[in-house]
Amino acid sequence: MREGISSFDLAVIVRELNSFIKGTRINKIYQINHKILLLKLRNPKGEVSQLLIESGKRIHVTSYDFEKPKKPPNFCMALRKHLENGIIEGISQYDFERIVEINIRRGGQNYRLIIEFFKDGNVILVNSENKILQALTYKRMKDRNILRGEDFKYPPQRGEDPKHLSLEDFHKIRDFNQMEIVRALTRFLGIGGFYAEEILLRSGVDKNKPCFSLSDEELKTIFNSIKHLIFQVESGAYKPCILINENDEIIDVAPFPLEKYSGLRFIEVESFNRALDEYYAELIVKKRAETVEKVVSRELSRLERILGEQKKTLQELKSRVEKYHHIGDIIYSHLYELDSLINRIMREKKEGKEWGEISRKILEEKNAAITPSIYFVSVNPKTLTLQVSVDGKIFDLNLKMSAQENAAEYYRKAKKAKDKIRGVEKAIEQTIAKIEKAKSEALKRIETVSRPLQVRRKKEWYEKFRWFFSSEGFLVIGGRDASTNEIIIKKYMEPHDIVFHADILGSPFVIIKTQGRTPTERTINEAAQFTAAYSRAWREGLRAIDVYWIKPEQVKKTPPSGQYLPRGSFMIYGTKNYVKNVPLEIAIGVKRENDGFRVIGGPIRAIAEQTNLYVKIAPGKEPSGRLAKYIRNKLASMSSHEERERILKIPIEDFQAFIPSGRGSVVESTGR
Repeated sequence: MREGISSFDLAVIVRELNSFIKGTRINKIYQINHKILLLKLRNPKGEVSQLLIESGKRIHVTSYDFEKPKKPPNFCMALRKHLENGIIEGISQYDFERIVEINIRRGGQNYRLIIEFFKDGNVILVNSENKILQALTYKRMKDRNILRGEDFKYPPQRGEDPKHLSLEDFHKIRDFNQMEIVRALTRFLGIGGFYAEEILLRSGVDKNKPCFSLSDEELKTIFNSIKHLIFQVESGAYKPCILINENDEIIDVAPFPLEKYSGLRFIEVESFNRALDEYYAELIVKKRAETVEKVVSRELSRLERILGEQKKTLQELKSRVEKYHHIGDIIYSHLYELDSLINRIMREKKEGKEWGEISRKILEEKNAAITPSIYFVSVNPKTLTLQVSVDGKIFDLNLKMSAQENAAEYYRKAKKAKDKIRGVEKAIEQTIAKIEKAKSEALKRIETVSRPLQVRRKKEWYEKFRWFFSSEGFLVIGGRDASTNEIIIKKYMEPHDIVFHADILGSPFVIIKTQGRTPTERTINEAAQFTAAYSRAWREGLRAIDVYWIKPEQVKKTPPSGQYLPRGSFMIYGTKNYVKNVPLEIAIGVKRENDGFRVIGGPIRAIAEQTNLYVKIAPGKEPSGRLAKYIRNKLASMSSHEERERILKIPIEDFQAFIPSGRGSVVESTGR
């Protein structure tokens, strides 16, 4: 893709985002790494979306899941403090610059989250008094400072705003004289080289033509091309597309078909946000694979280098063994002659002769030939070694040892080298095994990182409540609090449903959505167990409680005269059907679904029908956060290695959502 995002791209993105995220509430903010923020948003209908912001690079809605850090950085914590639960009132582009502003209202405060896409980029939080509260990167600059507590200032304008440019103003580009028109356009309008080239291609003007030589007609054509691009953006007359090369790889995206890419195949998509999301999802996977391949290549190169050195050492040791054995054999073949030579040298030395005199005298005798096959070479006084040539082989003899002892010493050296060979051969086997293992693991790692990013699962309407599917396939929903109790009864209760409530103050209303079918006692008991577990009885540590069920017409919001019903409370009329001594215990597990996992929870029998990876919990002393982490680790340990990694990446909150309020403890678990 071209380097960086352009003003034209941002204009399209901002236009789309205003229809996508305006009016949404910020539920959660994550900082994936130093550059990337992920805002989890919820619209008034309860639908969830994610806004991804990468400083200096991109901003768009994403449908993919990202691994969240266990400990949020300080910048993320600061944004959560000011912006979580705030409403996005609008998003805008500043003066057709590469700057986007998100306006957020939280309580009685108004904030601006300013994202800069030039140079290294930045994300800056500004309050209603225009004071900088937080910034991803603090810096002092010639024209402005990004420092906490200072007034926020925009950077100096990079060029003329093409949206408000007149033809008369555009004629000033001739003032760039000898400069090529493509370079002049980037400076004059501050639009970047990519779109400067596109404008000139649409205009049919040579990009290298000097500015002073442009005719009025050429200037008018270029001006009209600029205005047409602006019109496409502002009128929504664009066709977002993904550009594909001959290898079916995504190489770029654009808000509309471009002359620059006229030779490429493209796929039209419903929004530019979607195009960016798909492009970067593929780019992330590609970069991950490249990174792993580099790491693997370095590791294999290191092991191959070690193997090469080991093989070289092995060859040297084998040569040494052969050499030392050969010398020992030669010495044994000439023991008498070599002993005579050693004894003569040592005798003459004892008689007071100098080493040089001894050597000279021997060398003078028959040209140093002791026998036709033995020649004297030299004596080293420092090491007391005699160098001889025997049968054409030159080697040293220790003058303090007999010929036989010298032979034995060479055999000893051969044995020592041979012993080392065994160690080196074993090391070579181990290195070869390591290489094979590294290759095998590398294939698995590359295969793993080359998988497409996981698409964020779209949550069903019932997931905002307590829920499970019974072993007979009935959907059962329950309130999480007074507010959702109210919603369930008023909005989702239908005449053919069955309503449950525990015989204790502080119980959720639970409904079996029958869809006109008749559940058996099995589903009735499961719904009763579900109701008991999520009632106040769990928090109070009870082991069992009575639960009753009724028909929808028995539930009324109208209280007796003179009484008041608080939110989430209802009057029950008529006969109650009791399920006695319902045990307080549930199962939490993970269900394999679409090459991934989904956390589920509810009555043990119902969960066991859907997965073999679950744990059973009951009221206990373990805090819900710690318990959720334990459950995730336990389920991961019960699965295969590949599945383990995926389970460990499931957010703790997904498990915590199924733990009844208060504390608990794991009773038992099951799995493969």
